[in-house]
Amino acid sequence: MAVPSARPRARRRPLVAALFSALALAATAVPAGAAPTADFAPVPPHNPYAGPDGTATMHGDTGSSDTTPLAGPGAGNLSSKRVALASACPTVLVGSDGHPVVLCTPIFGQVPTVHLLDPADGSSLTSLQLTKGSLLGGVYAYLDNEDRLVVVDGSRSLLRVAHRKDASGKWRLSVDRSLSLASAVPADDAVTGLSPDWQGRVWFATGNGVVGLADDRTGQVSTLRLPAGERIANSISTAPEGTAVTSTHATYLLTAGADGTPAIAWRQAYDRGRARKPGLLSWGSGSTPTFLGPKTGTDYVAIVDNADTTVRLKVYRTDGGTEVCSIPVLQAAGGPGSENSPIGAGNSVFVAGTYGYPYPALPDGAGPSVPSSADFAGGLTRVDIRPDGTGCATVWDNTLRSAAVPKLSTATNTLHTVVRDPLIPGTRGTGVLDPYRYVQIDPETGRVTRSRQVGVGSLYDTLQMAGTVAPDGSYLQGTVTGVLRITAG
Repeated sequence: MAVPSARPRARRRPLVAALFSALALAATAVPAGAAPTADFAPVPPHNPYAGPDGTATMHGDTGSSDTTPLAGPGAGNLSSKRVALASACPTVLVGSDGHPVVLCTPIFGQVPTVHLLDPADGSSLTSLQLTKGSLLGGVYAYLDNEDRLVVVDGSRSLLRVAHRKDASGKWRLSVDRSLSLASAVPADDAVTGLSPDWQGRVWFATGNGVVGLADDRTGQVSTLRLPAGERIANSISTAPEGTAVTSTHATYLLTAGADGTPAIAWRQAYDRGRARKPGLLSWGSGSTPTFLGPKTGTDYVAIVDNADTTVRLKVYRTDGGTEVCSIPVLQAAGGPGSENSPIGAGNSVFVAGTYGYPYPALPDGAGPSVPSSADFAGGLTRVDIRPDGTGCATVWDNTLRSAAVPKLSTATNTLHTVVRDPLIPGTRGTGVLDPYRYVQIDPETGRVTRSRQVGVGSLYDTLQMAGTVAPDGSYLQGTVTGVLRITAG
């Protein structure tokens, strides 16, 4: 992964900053008659075999709601610090002890590396290299209930990586437990997603369409293969009702009995379009499926399809898989595509657009995009499921250019993300000198309420990776070269 260099600029001229602010405020279109609600609850229940809600997985919890019970940067002047790790760091998690655990891929060598960060300033306390695999193999990981990073490395081994101080008082990372998945995952395949179930077993999915359940306490591994031609390019989500998997053709709910054998409870195909689009990493939905709902927090499963001209939010009932709604999203921005998992809380879903986002590298087998390139459109849409579950309605739809997976704080009802502004206001192209801003967004209206420039140039590219709110209120955002630490006060 090559990252072009650029000299960061500390501050944008006031006139340009004002223009960016005006553009952000003008970007929101609220449909007449919309009736937004502030009740962004409940969220998926806590998984007893995962770390703290909001920080245990890339998408916050094992239901992939992309919500957090933590507030994020509060009152006072916003500031940011770039923690340089010479790596792309898509997975930023925080355990119950407050220590961030980060899974990164170095620019040179691309050997996955785990970093334990100092919660006070974000610096790396220690690191551990894992066995190298495919580009996306090992990107998705989670923290278990003992603050251990659970990940599958390039040797197809399920690892639990712990952090503790040694006799001299220095922090160390070490593998507490390992289970080979080589008997279940072919040598030419790699695990793309994993998540624990409510019995402590680990569900996993591979790029070539194998879904499995592993128990690293007993050594038992069972698998199921999806229909021929179906790949899995995103992570998976778990809830008490089962495991949601979205392949390049369909969304599934899988269950398993006491013997650990996976079975398909339901399957719903979606419109995958005629090809991969620019700004997406595979041909099909870019969604890690999201559990949400007004009763249990897992009443529904939501994804975004890959239809050619207008993508649609698809919401299914977890119980039985019947479709609740199929509604167009990202229309204001005009970019038909999202590589990001939707945010889900209560009856509300938020979808961020990635159409045209320039990735420096693509996974093996991604294939050509149609068209071959496009300007980065962005867009952010809020859709609410009707209280009686009979359909959905758009609440607002804007042109905000989120360059990361947004997170919703249910503590303050605030959306957090980093946006990529055009170098020339009013344009949609991207370049190596683009400025990046941390923003807070009102989920009721979609309007930016607070922002702070965090850097200029490719060193600050957040590459549609997920941010994480830490217990101390800092916002930790992975970039192509490390981690941004955004604080207030």
